[in-house]
Amino acid sequence: MVAVVDEQGCCVFVNAVLESVIGLSRRMLAHCPLSDWFKEPLALQEALGAVERNEFATRRFEAELRRTGVGGAESLHVHVIVSQTEHPYRGLLVEMLEIEQQARQEREERVMGQAQVTKELIRNLAHEIKNPLGGIRGAAQLLAMELPSPELTEYTEVIIHEADRLQTLVDRLLAPHRKPHVVSDVNIHEVCERVRSLVLAEHPKGLSVVRDYDTSLPEFRGDREQLIQAVLNIVHNACQALSERIVQGDGQIVLRTRAARQVTLGKQRYRLALELHIQDNGPGIPEALRERIFYPLVSGREGGSGLGLTLAQTFVQQHQGTIECSSEPGRTDFKIVIPLP
Repeated sequence: MVAVVDEQGCCVFVNAVLESVIGLSRRMLAHCPLSDWFKEPLALQEALGAVERNEFATRRFEAELRRTGVGGAESLHVHVIVSQTEHPYRGLLVEMLEIEQQARQEREERVMGQAQVTKELIRNLAHEIKNPLGGIRGAAQLLAMELPSPELTEYTEVIIHEADRLQTLVDRLLAPHRKPHVVSDVNIHEVCERVRSLVLAEHPKGLSVVRDYDTSLPEFRGDREQLIQAVLNIVHNACQALSERIVQGDGQIVLRTRAARQVTLGKQRYRLALELHIQDNGPGIPEALRERIFYPLVSGREGGSGLGLTLAQTFVQQHQGTIECSSEPGRTDFKIVIPLP
C-alpha cells in the first residue's frame, strides 16, 4: 500500500492496493489528510514532519489503519515507512506493509539467504569429499588384486561399495550446479501431468492424484526439467508419508494451481504469479522437523538422503520463486510460488 502526500499530509497519489484496503476510490481520497485513516494520527503526523524537516531520511512505526467496513470498526495492523520522494509529486512517500506480509517477506529473505549459504557450503564440502574418495576406491581395487585369499576381498568390496555410495551422494549434491539452466516456454500443467503419470505408474493402486487446475494460467520462461524434478521430489516425499494410507487404499495427493496477484517475492513486487499447491492427506510432518525440512541431509525417514526438498527449493529459487510448507495431521501442503510475465 503506497501513498504520496504533500507538505500538509494530504494525499496526492494512492495506489490501487490502498484504495482496496480503505474501501474508497483515489478520487475520494485525493487532497484528504492520510492521517484521517489512522487510529492514532499523531504518530503519522510526527513522522511526516520529521522527514519533511530532514531530521530523518526515513521513519518507521507500527499503526492501525482504519477501513470502511460494517460500522467502520475494521482495522489493519500495518508497518509504516515514511521517506522522501521527488519526481513526479515532490512530496513524501508513505508505504504501509501489513504486519503479516512484512513477517512473510522477512522470512522469505532469511530462507533465501540461508539457502544460498547452505548451497555454497554443501558444494565446497562435496568437492572436498570427492577428491580423496576416488583415491580410496582406487587403492581398494589395487589392494583386492594383490590379496592372496578370496575371503579377504570381501573387505575391499565393502570399501568399494561404500565409496560408490558416497560418490552417488556427492553427485546429487553437485547436480544443481552442474546442469545448465535450460530456458524454454513452460506450461505448469504439463509439468504436473508428467509428475502425475510417473507417480501413478509407481503406485497404480491405493493412491489418487487429484487435478485442480486453473487452466487460464499463462506459460512462462523456465527450465521444464528442473520444475518436473522439484515437483516430483515433493510428491515422492508425500507418497512415502502416505505409505500406510496407500495400503489401506485411501491415499490422496492434490495438485492445485491458482493465480496470485500483486505478490511480493523477496523485495520485488510482481503483478501476477502462479501458486502450485501439492497437498496430501498423510500424517503430517513431525513438529521437530518442520523448521528444518529444507535443510540438506535432514530426513524424516530411515534411509532417506534428505536431499529431495533441498533440491526442490534450489530449483524453485532459480526461477525467482519460493516454496513453503504448512502441515498438520491429515493435511500437508507445499506451496510453490513463481512469478509470471
